[in-house]
Amino acid sequence: MKSLYKYLMIAVFASSLAACNKLLDVKPIAWISSDSYWNTEGDVLGYMTGIYSDLRGLMNSTYHFEDRADHFVVGLEGPGSDAWQQILNDANAPSWLDHYNLIHHTNLVIKYAPEITFSNQNTKNRVMAEAYFVRSYVYFLLTKSWGKVPLVVEPTESDNDPLPARAGTDEIMNLILSDVNHAIGLFPEAGFVHKSKASKPAAYALKANAFLWKAKVQNGGTASLDSALAVIDLAKAQTSLVDDFGSIFSSANKNNPEVIFSLHFQRDERADHYGSRLKPRDIFLNPAVNKEALAYARSGARSTYAPSTQLMNAFAANDKRRDISFIRAVDANSSVIGVFDNKFRGTYYTDADDRFYDDNIIVYRHADMILLKAEILAAKNLPNDAITELNLVRNRAGIGNYSGATDKVSVEREILNERGRELFLELKRWHDLLRFHYAGTIDVYNVVPKLNGLNTPLYFPIRGTWIDLNGNLEQTDGY
Repeated sequence: MKSLYKYLMIAVFASSLAACNKLLDVKPIAWISSDSYWNTEGDVLGYMTGIYSDLRGLMNSTYHFEDRADHFVVGLEGPGSDAWQQILNDANAPSWLDHYNLIHHTNLVIKYAPEITFSNQNTKNRVMAEAYFVRSYVYFLLTKSWGKVPLVVEPTESDNDPLPARAGTDEIMNLILSDVNHAIGLFPEAGFVHKSKASKPAAYALKANAFLWKAKVQNGGTASLDSALAVIDLAKAQTSLVDDFGSIFSSANKNNPEVIFSLHFQRDERADHYGSRLKPRDIFLNPAVNKEALAYARSGARSTYAPSTQLMNAFAANDKRRDISFIRAVDANSSVIGVFDNKFRGTYYTDADDRFYDDNIIVYRHADMILLKAEILAAKNLPNDAITELNLVRNRAGIGNYSGATDKVSVEREILNERGRELFLELKRWHDLLRFHYAGTIDVYNVVPKLNGLNTPLYFPIRGTWIDLNGNLEQTDGY
């Protein structure tokens, strides 16, 4: 606990510096990197705990993952973000400082942990694997959102460190794959220590995702598809589909057999899951005849977004996932008051007389991997093999085998549709759309209503003030 407290103080200080200083020009934190901190195994383990907390904070938003896609409309309270409205520019561009703050912390672990003596070599290998995994994962998030991004692999510990330019996507992908391979080689066990920590299966999932992105978005071709296919079964070898779809997301069942990697939430520690942005406050539900079926809260809920008609119409009436994914509040006249997420329901606590949204953020799970395997196979022009995988998920949902056209493009579109139904609100949709768009399966400008008729770039811009501060940066193409 002492080490964790010390790390948290460090993290707050480093985060404030990152927010106040020039882009990626964090002032030296010499007392972190000196003998005053990096001395014991406990220092490293405590620091890694803080890194997971920061990763959870980074992931606890729909902004980079869902807002620009087709699954949201404005809810009862709104308003939608600039990303949802597709009005991004160099003045309102999203920040990547939290991403680079995390990278800075993983760089510190990667630099200093090897010199520290651990009581058990497996513990040391595991924490190093976790640091490499997180750095790889954050760079993958960065390149999926911004394309070209600065490449920083050493902690910023000097005023003399040069301000970086944006590296090419191939160079970034090479680091992502190098880091995840380091992680795979270092993890001492094949399975899990805890599903809210990185693991070898999670690293295989990241590697498969990265190679699939490389194949479809970066012209990696068949070689990248083959590399993705080679590891996708390893990603799901320690997990399985569960019969009850709703139980995957239950706050009482966080380490269920379907989960590969999640980020931990708990009341009085962290209970503001991003899903609360699609939940109603109780004051809006007084006329609702089904109020008690709704995951409302007195505080902590705000219906910024609601599920789109496009999403709701994608579910067949007999799809077991439909009522788990969204719920309508209706009055005595059967008029709809609002539509809300029903997936991440949180927990109602009688002692507080309120609901806390304490469900874990699920980063990777078994069904996601099955559908990624189907996508890989379809991209390799093996549609019948892809359908075999697709049907595993469809049958769990109760909608039966796929019976549509079996040409490559038709099967790919159905896989994308299935990912939309299966993974609604799990921070996948925007990047799923981009993969299929760049591969030529869809035109994302026709799929996303807010993009219709626009030529808005699909990568995020960077802030003009950052370019003013760092002359080595160039704006994202198209802005």
